[in-house]
Amino acid sequence: MTKAVAKAVTAATYFCDPYCSGQRGSNENTNGLLRQYFPKGMCMSKVTQAECDEVARELNMRPRKRLGFRSPHWAYHHG
Repeated sequence: MTKAVAKAVTAATYFCDPYCSGQRGSNENTNGLLRQYFPKGMCMSKVTQAECDEVARELNMRPRKRLGFRSPHWAYHHG
């Protein structure tokens, strides 16, 4: 499946090794941020779309060191 995805996508692709969280730094960081709002074991079926949208808005407005302490929202809209 990974070869089919890599072939279908025009951008450069990279697939991490299973269970190697060090290869997925940004993903693991985002998971940690999401856990602040949605603790592990929480029943996600009770979370509304509005709640998810609010969490996404908050995370996208949060400054990131990697972006020179600008928010992802700022970086997306101002390059």
